[in-house]
Amino acid sequence: MLEQAWLIPTFPIAAFLLIIVCGRFEPLRSKFVASGSWLALLGVGMSSAVSLLVAWEVFTGDHSPYEDTWTWFEGTTFSFEGGIYLDGLAALMLVVVGMVSFLVVMFSIGYMAEEGERRIRYYAEICLFVGVMHGLIIANSFLLLFIFWELVGLCSYLLIGFWYEKPSAASAAKKAFLVTRVGDVFLLFGLVILFSTFGTLRYSELFADPAVLAEHATELKWATLCIFGGAVGKSAQFPLHVWLPDAMEGPTPVSSLIHAATMVTAGVYMVARSHVLFTMAPVAGSVVAWVGVFTALLAATIALVNTDIKRILAYSTVSQLGYMFIGVGVGAYTAGIFHLFTHAFFKGLMFLAAGSVMHAMADELDIRKMGGIWKPMRVTSIAYLCGTAALVALPFVTSGYYSKDQILAAAWEEPLMRPVFWIAAAASLLTAVYMTRQCLYVFAGEYRGCKTPHESPVTMTTPLVILALFALGMGMVLEKSIFAKLHGKLI
Repeated sequence: MLEQAWLIPTFPIAAFLLIIVCGRFEPLRSKFVASGSWLALLGVGMSSAVSLLVAWEVFTGDHSPYEDTWTWFEGTTFSFEGGIYLDGLAALMLVVVGMVSFLVVMFSIGYMAEEGERRIRYYAEICLFVGVMHGLIIANSFLLLFIFWELVGLCSYLLIGFWYEKPSAASAAKKAFLVTRVGDVFLLFGLVILFSTFGTLRYSELFADPAVLAEHATELKWATLCIFGGAVGKSAQFPLHVWLPDAMEGPTPVSSLIHAATMVTAGVYMVARSHVLFTMAPVAGSVVAWVGVFTALLAATIALVNTDIKRILAYSTVSQLGYMFIGVGVGAYTAGIFHLFTHAFFKGLMFLAAGSVMHAMADELDIRKMGGIWKPMRVTSIAYLCGTAALVALPFVTSGYYSKDQILAAAWEEPLMRPVFWIAAAASLLTAVYMTRQCLYVFAGEYRGCKTPHESPVTMTTPLVILALFALGMGMVLEKSIFAKLHGKLI
C-alpha cells in the first residue's frame, strides 16, 4: 500500500480540478457538480481512506522509513529528486489531516448551504488546501516541502478572503499572506545554508550520518534557527502571531481546518521532521522552547479579555501551539506531536461547534449577546463542553490532559527548563480561566440575543459527535496503547 501513497494528495487535487472545470460551464455544473460538496467529500474521503491504510501499514510494519524517489530535474553539477517519504511521523500526520478535513467538509455541507454558486469556489479551494497539505507531509525533501509549504500559504489566503467583498476579510487575507511570507524568507535562508553545506535537501541523505552533521555545528545552528523562523510564521508564534486571530474572517469550517489540521500545524511538523538537525543544535532547541512558552502565556492573557467567540479560540490555538513547541524544543518530540494529534481533534471540534452556534444566531460573534444556548442546542453545547474539557486538560478523562501532561513532565525533567515548566503551568491555568468565562457567557444564564437559536442539521451535528468522542477518550487510548508502543516509530 505504501507504493500508492502518492494517491493521498492526488484525490483532493483531482477533485479541485473537476470542481473548477465542471463548475465553469453551466451544463456540466448542473449535471455533475451542483455545489461541489459531494465531489469534495468524495475526493477528501478517498484520500482519508488511503491515509488510514498507509498509516496502518507503517505502524504494523518495520521501523525503517519508506522512500520512493524520481529525478525531478538535474544539471551538470546537481540534481533534485522528487518523491515520497513515509515514517511514523508522516503516517500520524496523514491520519490527522485526513480525518479532520473529511469531517470539516461534511460539516460545510450544512454550514455553507446558503452560499449559492460561491460554494463551488469554496469546495474547490478546500480540496486544494487538503491536497497540498498532504503533499507537504509525504514530501521526501525540504525542497519539495517548501513548494507545498508555499501552496498551503496560497490556499489560506484564498480561504481567509473567501468573502473578499468585505474589507475586513480582504485585509485579513493579505495580512496572513504577508506575515507568513516573513517566516518563509527565513525558511528559505535555512534551506540555502543546508544545501550549500551538505549538498542535498533530501531527508534520507541529510539525516543519515550524525557525525557529518556534528562537523558543521555552526552552519547547523544557523540553519535550524532559520528553519524555526519559518515555523514561527506558519504556526503563529511570537512575534509573527498577529495574523491568526484576523484569519477568523473566513468561513468557520475554514478556521477549523487551519487551526486543527493544516496550516498552523505545518510549522510544528517541520520542526519535528528536522529533529535530527535540532538535536545536533541544542541552542536552537532552547530558542524553540522559550519562544513557545512566551507565546503560550501571551496568547492566554489576550484571550482573557476577548469577547469574540472565534478570536478566543484563535488565541487558544496560538497558546496550544506554544505548548507543542515547548515539547519539541526540550527534545520531547513524541510529546509535542502527541499534543498536535489531540489538539487537532478537540480544536477542530470547538471551531465547528462555535460555527454551529453562529449558524443558529445569524453569525453572531459577541459572547455577551449569547447566553442560555444550552437549552435549544443540546448536542452543540455538549460537544463544545467536551472540547473545552480537553483544552483545559481536565484530568484523567480528556485527551488534552494526557498530551499536555507529557510536555510539562518533559520540561520539568530538564533542570535548565524548569522556568519553562512554571510559565507553561501558569498559561495552562489561564486557559482554564478564559475558557470557563467563555462557556458561562455562551451556555449559562438567559438568552441575550435577538434571533431564537435552534439546533443545527444532522450534517453539522454528526461531525461534532464524532470529534467529541475523540476529544474525550482518544488521549488515554493513545497514551496507554498506540503512543506507548510506537514511540520509536514516530521520532
